[in-house]
Amino acid sequence: MQDLTSGPLVRHLLKTTSFMLVTMMVQTLYYLVDLYWVGRLGPQAVAAVGISGNLMFVVLALSQMLAVGATTLVSHAVGQKDRERALLVFNQAQVLGVLAGALFLVLATVLSPLYARSMSADPATAELASAYMRWFIPAMALQFVLVGMSAALRGTGNFKPGMIVQTSTVAINIVLAPVLIFGWGTHRPFGVAGAALASFIAIAIGTGWLFQFFRHRDSYLTFMPRDWRPRFDLWGAMLKIGLPAGAEFALMAVYLAIVYVISRPFGAAAQAGFGIGMRILQAGFMPVVALGFAVGPAAGQNFGARKFDRVRETFRSALTMAIGAMVLFAIACHIAPAAMVAVFSRDRHVIAVGEEYLRIVSWNFVASGVIYVASSMFQALGNTVPALVSSFVRILLVAVPSIILARVAGFELRWIWYLSVAAVATQMVLSLLLLRREFGLRLGNGATIQAVAGPETA
Repeated sequence: MQDLTSGPLVRHLLKTTSFMLVTMMVQTLYYLVDLYWVGRLGPQAVAAVGISGNLMFVVLALSQMLAVGATTLVSHAVGQKDRERALLVFNQAQVLGVLAGALFLVLATVLSPLYARSMSADPATAELASAYMRWFIPAMALQFVLVGMSAALRGTGNFKPGMIVQTSTVAINIVLAPVLIFGWGTHRPFGVAGAALASFIAIAIGTGWLFQFFRHRDSYLTFMPRDWRPRFDLWGAMLKIGLPAGAEFALMAVYLAIVYVISRPFGAAAQAGFGIGMRILQAGFMPVVALGFAVGPAAGQNFGARKFDRVRETFRSALTMAIGAMVLFAIACHIAPAAMVAVFSRDRHVIAVGEEYLRIVSWNFVASGVIYVASSMFQALGNTVPALVSSFVRILLVAVPSIILARVAGFELRWIWYLSVAAVATQMVLSLLLLRREFGLRLGNGATIQAVAGPETA
């Protein structure tokens, strides 16, 4: 357990962010390496993985309902120096994670053939997507347990075990992917399904490994069978905080589904270009995502300890870091988007779609970084409804016009990218206004305006 209620906040943020960033950089390296190998199988394989990857946002939506609630409640308990409460929250989170993972496994397995057919541009892509999901769905089901354990650790300010486990398992995944895809050494190539099988094996190893960490009696958090009887009141408390945060990812899944459906007439190459662009965005956003994971526990512990000035300071410091990181990524995507896409596909049409997508959406990267930090602050304060409201407004501003414009003669995919830029800018303004209101309600009015609209923000 790491006490984040004392000492320099910038140092705490940098230290915890560095742990998460190492993990995510390795995770991102896997995504990019995996995409590189799948890209050797052709545009249809890339499109199939992209379509299947949309399920990842569904899993993120569901698992974040658990993870955000667990992290917030554990961090509050740690800030209040109440270990018994932290233990109870941790164990209840694990019970809920196991049940949620089992339910997802059953439903996703039954519905996956219908999903593949409805999203794919052609039958060949649908067949590849179905093959990929046979192993991808069990891998995502295990994520519920893995995410639940990692979230509780973050609440205590301990990022190191998660970093070690996830980094090691990603390395396993990177090694296994080409072996299983192409049959190197085994002479039994699984094709696109091999990429998913590698993920399943790696996540299974990681889950078992992290499970061992909590079996030590001297761990701050440990498994307590007496706390496994369902506590519906505590589940409700976790989901009250986590449900809006999870719904944000669900809205993203809706957005991706709309894009894939609208892009079907443009062919598998267009879907592949968008899919590669999305993977590159995920890679570039890793520093801000890692920062967000650090902001939640830091602000949450200080909120639990009623050190409100440190909560505001956490926001100001994180905002400055996020803006700096996103400016650099935006410049890179604006200058050389085609070179980035070309690493993963040699198809001219795929590169053209991915290049246009990255160049246009690079204008909203800074706004997205601000939104992500604000969302992490809402989680730390225990009220994620405002973040959901701002996300809903953004999706509404993109989805409704996109569906209407898709029926217009001469419609082009780039129209959606421009809509996204405008919608993200609107979301940023709304998020900051809602956060200023939340600061006033929960932290008192003093210095609220300065905290939310200070010189760093300007």
